[in-house]
Amino acid sequence: MTPTLRTEVSSRSPDGAQPNPVALVVGAGDATGGAIARRFAREGFTACVTRRSLDKLQPLVEQIKADGGAAHGFASDARKEDEVVALVEQIESTLGPIEVLVFNIGANAPSSILDETARKYFKIWEMACFAGFLNGREVAKRMVQRAAPERKQSIIFTGATASLRGAAHFAAFAGAKHALRALAQSMARELGPMGIHVAHSIIDGAIDTGFIRDNFPERYALKAQDGILNPDHIADQYWMLHAQPRDAWTHELDLRPYMEKF
Repeated sequence: MTPTLRTEVSSRSPDGAQPNPVALVVGAGDATGGAIARRFAREGFTACVTRRSLDKLQPLVEQIKADGGAAHGFASDARKEDEVVALVEQIESTLGPIEVLVFNIGANAPSSILDETARKYFKIWEMACFAGFLNGREVAKRMVQRAAPERKQSIIFTGATASLRGAAHFAAFAGAKHALRALAQSMARELGPMGIHVAHSIIDGAIDTGFIRDNFPERYALKAQDGILNPDHIADQYWMLHAQPRDAWTHELDLRPYMEKF
């Protein structure tokens, strides 16, 4: 049975006007994901944003609309294949073509390998990697059908420091992020020649979020020195990736504050 998604979407305009292209942001949190959605909405995209809780999306949707943009929120579990299939079908049939997919689920839950449970390890992989596969596959199926030299279509995966190296207490997260990076590479090599830009970003540093502010106050204090990443500036780089001409595509982009060691 196809699931019914909790959403507040409306149908296409009855006057037959061409719908705006859609930017689907999976994992639209209060920081990076929300900033990316706002950035693409300012460029004329309909921002479709997802989280498991629809209520948590309402402030973002209302902000985008107040700024003159178009936005719709969806309660969807990105790990569930039937929900992902239904989400993509609903957006494409009622709102417009998904021309940008941003997969932005983090799933960072550190733990000693001595204490890590099989259940949590698997859940982190589901959230940070398997969900990326499900969403990437479903959107790519639609993109390849309408690929054309003049059409920009992008799939962008958000990575982390753990995409490159595993640290103590981050075995589950690093394993999932390494796998997501491999997924992005494989998709880029297959879909790039079809005209679909697949990119992977490595966010290598603390981001200006409530979590960092509340749990790492010394780190957050570096904000005054531009020592943590501004979500709006990350979003600018995601827009840059989508806007790139196809003769000069970036597959992997790393972003970090100037003072971050690497």
